[in-house]
Amino acid sequence: MTTTEWITDIALLLVVFRQLREGRLDLKTFLIPLGIVAFVAHTYLDSIPTAGNDLVLIGTLVGAGAVLGIAGGVYTRIRPAGGHLLIKAGAVSAVLWVVGMGARMGFQLWVEHGGGADNVGRFSIAHHITSDQAWTAAFVLMALTEVVTRLATIYLRSRTVRPAPRAAGVAASSPVLGRTR
Repeated sequence: MTTTEWITDIALLLVVFRQLREGRLDLKTFLIPLGIVAFVAHTYLDSIPTAGNDLVLIGTLVGAGAVLGIAGGVYTRIRPAGGHLLIKAGAVSAVLWVVGMGARMGFQLWVEHGGGADNVGRFSIAHHITSDQAWTAAFVLMALTEVVTRLATIYLRSRTVRPAPRAAGVAASSPVLGRTR
Protein backbone atom coordinates (compact mmCIF):
# COMPACT_ATOMS: atom_id res chain seq x y z
CA MET A 1 0.00 0.00 0.00
CA THR A 2 1.24 3.47 -0.83
CA THR A 3 1.52 6.28 1.68
CA THR A 4 -1.52 7.94 0.06
CA GLU A 5 -3.57 4.76 0.50
CA TRP A 6 -2.59 4.49 4.18
CA ILE A 7 -3.42 8.15 4.79
CA THR A 8 -6.77 7.82 3.01
CA ASP A 9 -7.73 4.66 4.90
CA ILE A 10 -6.71 6.14 8.24
CA ALA A 11 -8.62 9.36 7.46
CA LEU A 12 -11.77 7.34 6.75
CA LEU A 13 -11.34 5.45 10.02
CA LEU A 14 -10.84 8.70 11.92
CA VAL A 15 -14.11 10.08 10.51
CA VAL A 16 -16.10 7.58 12.57
CA PHE A 17 -13.75 7.56 15.54
CA ARG A 18 -14.19 11.33 15.67
CA GLN A 19 -17.93 10.70 15.94
CA LEU A 20 -17.47 8.43 18.96
CA ARG A 21 -17.36 11.74 20.78
CA GLU A 22 -20.68 13.47 20.50
CA GLY A 23 -20.60 16.50 18.24
CA ARG A 24 -22.86 18.79 16.29
CA LEU A 25 -24.49 17.43 13.15
CA ASP A 26 -23.57 19.97 10.52
CA LEU A 27 -22.39 20.29 6.95
CA LYS A 28 -18.86 19.10 7.87
CA THR A 29 -20.38 15.83 9.05
CA PHE A 30 -21.31 15.16 5.44
CA LEU A 31 -18.65 16.99 3.42
CA ILE A 32 -15.50 15.54 5.00
CA PRO A 33 -16.27 11.85 4.35
CA LEU A 34 -17.75 12.63 0.93
CA GLY A 35 -14.62 14.58 0.03
CA ILE A 36 -12.39 11.70 1.08
CA VAL A 37 -14.29 9.10 -0.97
CA ALA A 38 -14.51 11.48 -3.94
CA PHE A 39 -10.71 11.76 -3.81
CA VAL A 40 -10.37 7.98 -3.60
CA ALA A 41 -12.79 7.43 -6.48
CA HIS A 42 -11.01 10.02 -8.63
CA THR A 43 -7.60 8.54 -7.81
CA TYR A 44 -8.31 4.81 -8.15
CA LEU A 45 -11.44 4.37 -10.23
CA ASP A 46 -10.22 4.44 -13.83
CA SER A 47 -13.11 2.46 -15.23
CA ILE A 48 -15.83 0.05 -14.27
CA PRO A 49 -15.20 -3.22 -16.10
CA THR A 50 -18.31 -4.94 -17.38
CA ALA A 51 -16.96 -8.08 -19.06
CA GLY A 52 -17.41 -11.58 -17.68
CA ASN A 53 -18.69 -11.53 -14.10
CA ASP A 54 -17.04 -8.24 -13.20
CA LEU A 55 -20.40 -6.61 -12.51
CA VAL A 56 -21.41 -9.51 -10.26
CA LEU A 57 -18.27 -8.96 -8.16
CA ILE A 58 -18.84 -5.20 -8.12
CA GLY A 59 -22.54 -5.58 -7.29
CA THR A 60 -21.79 -8.02 -4.47
CA LEU A 61 -19.29 -5.69 -2.81
CA VAL A 62 -21.47 -2.62 -3.41
CA GLY A 63 -24.33 -4.52 -1.73
CA ALA A 64 -22.07 -5.34 1.23
CA GLY A 65 -21.08 -1.66 1.42
CA ALA A 66 -24.73 -0.62 1.41
CA VAL A 67 -25.61 -3.02 4.23
CA LEU A 68 -22.66 -1.83 6.32
CA GLY A 69 -23.44 1.83 5.60
CA ILE A 70 -27.15 1.63 6.38
CA ALA A 71 -26.53 -0.36 9.56
CA GLY A 72 -23.82 2.11 10.59
CA GLY A 73 -26.23 4.99 10.07
CA VAL A 74 -28.98 3.25 12.04
CA TYR A 75 -26.63 2.66 14.97
CA THR A 76 -25.54 6.30 15.09
CA ARG A 77 -27.30 8.28 17.81
CA ILE A 78 -28.91 11.58 16.82
CA ARG A 79 -30.41 13.75 19.52
CA PRO A 80 -31.57 17.33 19.90
CA ALA A 81 -29.77 19.73 22.21
CA GLY A 82 -29.74 23.49 22.43
CA GLY A 83 -31.44 24.11 19.10
CA HIS A 84 -29.08 21.77 17.24
CA LEU A 85 -28.77 18.08 16.52
CA LEU A 86 -25.93 16.13 18.06
CA ILE A 87 -24.50 12.96 16.56
CA LYS A 88 -22.57 10.14 18.15
CA ALA A 89 -21.50 6.92 16.51
CA GLY A 90 -22.43 3.98 18.68
CA ALA A 91 -20.17 1.02 19.30
CA VAL A 92 -22.01 -1.05 16.69
CA SER A 93 -21.62 1.72 14.11
CA ALA A 94 -17.90 2.00 14.80
CA VAL A 95 -17.40 -1.78 14.67
CA LEU A 96 -19.25 -2.00 11.33
CA TRP A 97 -17.13 0.81 9.91
CA VAL A 98 -13.90 -0.86 11.09
CA VAL A 99 -15.07 -4.22 9.69
CA GLY A 100 -15.69 -2.67 6.25
CA MET A 101 -12.46 -0.68 6.21
CA GLY A 102 -10.47 -3.51 7.77
CA ALA A 103 -11.73 -6.06 5.25
CA ARG A 104 -10.68 -3.83 2.35
CA MET A 105 -7.30 -3.03 3.87
CA GLY A 106 -6.70 -6.63 4.90
CA PHE A 107 -7.53 -7.93 1.43
CA GLN A 108 -5.22 -5.39 -0.18
CA LEU A 109 -2.34 -6.18 2.18
CA TRP A 110 -2.90 -9.92 1.77
CA VAL A 111 -2.74 -9.69 -2.03
CA GLU A 112 0.19 -7.25 -2.12
CA HIS A 113 2.36 -9.33 0.19
CA GLY A 114 2.04 -12.61 -1.66
CA GLY A 115 -0.59 -14.23 0.48
CA GLY A 116 -3.36 -14.08 -2.03
CA ALA A 117 -2.22 -13.06 -5.50
CA ASP A 118 -2.32 -16.65 -6.81
CA ASN A 119 -5.56 -17.41 -4.98
CA VAL A 120 -7.23 -14.25 -6.29
CA GLY A 121 -5.97 -15.07 -9.80
CA ARG A 122 -7.40 -18.59 -9.65
CA PHE A 123 -10.69 -17.28 -8.20
CA SER A 124 -10.88 -14.64 -10.91
CA ILE A 125 -10.33 -17.17 -13.68
CA ALA A 126 -12.78 -19.67 -12.21
CA HIS A 127 -15.46 -16.98 -11.80
CA HIS A 128 -14.80 -15.07 -15.04
CA ILE A 129 -13.55 -11.89 -13.42
CA THR A 130 -11.56 -10.24 -16.16
CA SER A 131 -9.01 -7.94 -14.54
CA ASP A 132 -7.40 -6.39 -11.48
CA GLN A 133 -9.41 -3.27 -12.29
CA ALA A 134 -12.61 -5.20 -11.51
CA TRP A 135 -11.32 -5.84 -7.97
CA THR A 136 -10.20 -2.23 -7.60
CA ALA A 137 -13.55 -0.91 -8.84
CA ALA A 138 -15.44 -3.31 -6.56
CA PHE A 139 -13.57 -2.24 -3.42
CA VAL A 140 -13.61 1.49 -4.24
CA LEU A 141 -17.34 1.38 -5.01
CA MET A 142 -17.94 -0.64 -1.85
CA ALA A 143 -16.24 2.09 0.22
CA LEU A 144 -18.07 4.84 -1.65
CA THR A 145 -21.40 3.08 -1.15
CA GLU A 146 -20.72 2.47 2.54
CA VAL A 147 -19.99 6.16 3.11
CA VAL A 148 -22.90 7.47 1.02
CA THR A 149 -25.50 5.10 2.50
CA ARG A 150 -24.31 5.77 6.05
CA LEU A 151 -24.54 9.52 5.50
CA ALA A 152 -27.89 9.22 3.70
CA THR A 153 -29.26 7.15 6.58
CA ILE A 154 -28.01 9.70 9.11
CA TYR A 155 -29.48 12.55 7.05
CA LEU A 156 -32.88 10.85 6.71
CA ARG A 157 -32.95 10.00 10.40
CA SER A 158 -31.99 13.56 11.31
CA ARG A 159 -35.01 14.86 9.42
CA THR A 160 -37.28 13.01 11.86
CA VAL A 161 -35.62 14.48 14.97
CA ARG A 162 -36.77 17.95 15.93
CA PRO A 163 -34.09 20.14 17.49
CA ALA A 164 -34.91 21.04 21.09
CA PRO A 165 -35.74 24.71 21.46
CA ARG A 166 -33.02 26.92 22.85
CA ALA A 167 -33.43 27.58 26.55
CA ALA A 168 -35.10 30.86 27.35
CA GLY A 169 -32.92 33.42 29.08
CA VAL A 170 -32.49 33.08 32.82
CA ALA A 171 -33.38 36.74 33.31
CA ALA A 172 -37.07 35.84 33.28
CA SER A 173 -37.03 35.07 36.99
CA SER A 174 -34.98 36.26 39.86
CA PRO A 175 -33.90 33.59 42.32
CA VAL A 176 -32.92 36.34 44.75
CA LEU A 177 -36.37 37.91 44.89
CA GLY A 178 -38.23 34.68 44.31
CA ARG A 179 -40.56 36.35 41.81
CA THR A 180 -40.90 36.52 38.08
CA ARG A 181 -40.07 39.85 36.52
